Amino acid sequence: MLYKNITQAIFIDRPNRFTANVRLQNGTVETVHVKTTGRCGELLLKGHKVILERSSNPSRKTKYSIIAAYKDKMLVNIDSTAPNKVVREALTANKIDELQDLSTIKMEKTFSRSRFDIYFERARDYKGFMEIKGVTLEKASVSLFPDAPTQRGAKHLKDLIKAVECGYVSVMFFLVMMENVRIFKPNTIMDKAFSTMLKRAREKGVSILAYNCHVREGSLSLAGKVKVIL
Repeated sequence: MLYKNITQAIFIDRPNRFTANVRLQNGTVETVHVKTTGRCGELLLKGHKVILERSSNPSRKTKYSIIAAYKDKMLVNIDSTAPNKVVREALTANKIDELQDLSTIKMEKTFSRSRFDIYFERARDYKGFMEIKGVTLEKASVSLFPDAPTQRGAKHLKDLIKAVECGYVSVMFFLVMMENVRIFKPNTIMDKAFSTMLKRAREKGVSILAYNCHVREGSLSLAGKVKVIL
């Protein structure tokens, strides 16, 4: 996926989940939208370089949104709207080895108590649901999810298990929003309940997949598989 009207800025602070103050390249301090509700405590730090996308909506309160941040030399995308777009593009282009030649790809399909990100079909007897989680937390070259407790994530896993029991294919897909990370683990310290449910889901037949991304200041695309260690 591509971004338009990209510019760099320096992060100052984050008064709340939705907004941040940054210093633009011309020295102006601007209040901008943060395109994630995640904590991103290791990314959104005073003095760090961030990437902004300028909005095309002239009536919007904030002119810019933060879509990515540098962690040392590594660029990490934090746009929470991006994972679904990237994964759909990859599925359409047959770039996900485990899900080739799908005949149907639909966004946001409800099953049980959950609205899953993707519903897919390949043949009359091959139908399934996929939930996608963007991963922005990295420690010692290991990607971790979640970066904050997520009851919603545990609910999605329970309903993916139900889908398997009803004859569907179920996939939990972790999109690691950075390059050069080859391992994914659940963040047990942050959310033990989610981590335990993830292990149970795999035991019950839910496929747990993780891929990383090619991250550029103006684009994001699927890269390669990441080893999942539960």
